[in-house]
Amino acid sequence: MSTQKVANRLVELMRQGDGMTAIEELYADNIVSKEMPGYPGGELVSGKEAVTQKSIAWLNNIQEFHSSAISEPQVAGNHFSCTMDFDVTFKDSGRQKMSEVCVYEVNDNKIVNEQFFYNM
Repeated sequence: MSTQKVANRLVELMRQGDGMTAIEELYADNIVSKEMPGYPGGELVSGKEAVTQKSIAWLNNIQEFHSSAISEPQVAGNHFSCTMDFDVTFKDSGRQKMSEVCVYEVNDNKIVNEQFFYNM
């Protein structure tokens, strides 16, 4: 699967609200996930199981999804990026509108690195 195909599939699954399938299907076992400094779950998470648990914790903290959007991916070599926008109400911090740039690295048809850029 090319980087473009991985990118397209990730966007497809995210638009369907199925980020957990994206992790299961597209992420390498040794995935490294980087968040912004100060992220409550830690800035760096390694391994597919740890990334899955981080995602479950984030989802479990959501009281209500008001809206979400993801851009078309921009591919450069074995990297791609997209923007994601969310309007969500969190159980612990209330309603927030979030906008982030997401950068992914693909190796051997799997996402091996992801990094998110946003305001905290």
